[in-house]
Amino acid sequence: MSSEQFTRIAFETMQARFLEVLLNLGFPEQKAASCASIFATNSLDGIYSHGVNRFPRFVDYTQKGYIKPEMDAKCQNRLGAIEQWDGQLGPGPSNALQATERAMELAQEQGLGLVALANTNHWMRGGYYGWQAARQGFAFMGWTNTIANLPAWGARECKLGNNPLVFALPYRNEAIVLDMAMSQFSYGKLENMQQLEQQLSVPGGFNRNNELSTQPQEIIESGRPLPIGYWKGAGLSLMLDLFASILSAGLSTSALTQQHLEEYGVSQVFIAINLKQLSNFPAIQQSLQAVLDDFHSAEKVAPEMTLRYPGQRVIQTRAENRRLGIPVHADVWQQILDF
Repeated sequence: MSSEQFTRIAFETMQARFLEVLLNLGFPEQKAASCASIFATNSLDGIYSHGVNRFPRFVDYTQKGYIKPEMDAKCQNRLGAIEQWDGQLGPGPSNALQATERAMELAQEQGLGLVALANTNHWMRGGYYGWQAARQGFAFMGWTNTIANLPAWGARECKLGNNPLVFALPYRNEAIVLDMAMSQFSYGKLENMQQLEQQLSVPGGFNRNNELSTQPQEIIESGRPLPIGYWKGAGLSLMLDLFASILSAGLSTSALTQQHLEEYGVSQVFIAINLKQLSNFPAIQQSLQAVLDDFHSAEKVAPEMTLRYPGQRVIQTRAENRRLGIPVHADVWQQILDF
């Protein structure tokens, strides 16, 4: 794809435009600001699929009434360090940020906090909330279910969700953050690769002939991405869905798919752990460094290969995009300007 089809936009410019659009859609000022910041930060970090590229769909879902800007998440039940919340179909990013902050408050009080959130919307990039918690000194785990968009290993029909899972730990002034979907490539990544007219590095799903494919367009058309680890990823997806729906008293992937043609009303879990209350807290950073040093010392299969811990690439991309501007497909940016 020609570089002329892309433009670079400064972070502040992008965030300001997101804010303007959301305010015009009737978002309360604080929610508009937090959602605009999340979309812009995801883009700055190189997660364009759940940043600038996803923003037009966020606007569309708001206009359709799936996202209710005025609604706030509210606590429905408390049990020690566990709370069940109803997102009331409020904006997914602001609901998720509120749930993360509440989980940290509970962890501050009790060592661990778990907030299960039902009836909410797409959180965009789950890793954002991991970074937020880790930067404040908390370990974090979180996941969400989705509509059925992933086939079990051996199945032709999608009955599982591509349920993203996040782990985060504080590290130096940044974090170690694993943020992964249950498919080899997320739908957002497939769309990005299709936009760039690039093949996948390894098979990412099936085409309509039931053949493994490295062509993003073929996988998007078939709607059959490949579960990570084949049957293992399928099993993990199922368990994440079961835990999210049971802990939140919300909808499962099956129920979501039966009730809605599009994805809203999902169930999510946010867990924060207060590392400062652990007996080994003074040695944690040293222990992490020892593990990472050993990880990076592994012999590489080829000199050009780079060994990165989860989140390391994000730090590099963030610095580059801050310096040069965030790369955006010209058509996508024009669509955002036209709102």
